[in-house]
Amino acid sequence: MNASRRLIRALAATTALGVGALGLTACSDDSGGTEAKGKVDVVASFYPLRFLAEEIGGEHVRTESLTKPGAEPHDLELSPQQTGRLSEADLVVYLKGLQPAVDEGIEQAQPQHVAEATSYVKLEQHGSDVHGEEHGHEHGDEHGHEQGGHEEEHSGGDPHIWLDPLRYAQVAEGVGKKLAEADPAHKKTYEKNAEALTKRLRTLDGEFKEGLAHKKSDTFITTHAAFGYLAERYGLDQAAVSGIDPESEPSAARMKKLHQTARTNHVDTVFFESGASDKTAKTLADDLNLKTGVLSPLESVKKGEDYFSVMHRNLISLKTALGAD
Repeated sequence: MNASRRLIRALAATTALGVGALGLTACSDDSGGTEAKGKVDVVASFYPLRFLAEEIGGEHVRTESLTKPGAEPHDLELSPQQTGRLSEADLVVYLKGLQPAVDEGIEQAQPQHVAEATSYVKLEQHGSDVHGEEHGHEHGDEHGHEQGGHEEEHSGGDPHIWLDPLRYAQVAEGVGKKLAEADPAHKKTYEKNAEALTKRLRTLDGEFKEGLAHKKSDTFITTHAAFGYLAERYGLDQAAVSGIDPESEPSAARMKKLHQTARTNHVDTVFFESGASDKTAKTLADDLNLKTGVLSPLESVKKGEDYFSVMHRNLISLKTALGAD
């Protein structure tokens, strides 16, 4: 798989970096070992894209993630060694605009085969500024969703497309095609696996539609505005404490507005992100005598979990909070 090309780049990276162990997740052998096993070497920027590569590639791929489990993808910084791995990979799977360091690394590394998630789906802007000043554009459909956005940092739109199963299915189809380009010998296998995965995602979409069909409330409050596409797909209103960037701090005006939203829409639960502090959620919940709950943006998963198990847990959490049980 482009052995001479990869060897030249690997030697260049080694010269620049010196001797050291690779710091990538699930990377225990070098590229030579990967080639000897005949596997396609896939580097993904973070969990949702690695999951697609694993599911579609199956036994024919070896995958690794630039973002370690539990780490915040938005904050990722690449080492020179990781940038070197981008050069060596048979396929790089990433989402432009989510992780600036990855965008820059790919521009430097110029990998031959790249699956870029936003090339398969259109990003949308989701909502209002977290500091309480309206941007003057609503969600774009009849629900008039109020999302907590941070357009200054994500001018290309909300990147959290994987939380909508049908958009995620479109990305899966694109990754399958790129795997086939990188490894034509197993094209039929990748096509079959991609079709099976997209079928599971369509089933998941149906489960969300059925599960939320008889909800008593449309509005949920979350500390991280990651759920705009999910809200759009299933007719929900997301009101977020912080923006698309989970580190942004809400203003007093924003918190006051959330108090009004909670009372007006009979909100039951304030959700915080799995793996993140629940301090803000508890403060808001205590002020309004509400419950707190966990809603995962699926940027990372724990051992024994995968995309589908966490999305099913999210569905249960939403059904409970919105009175759809």
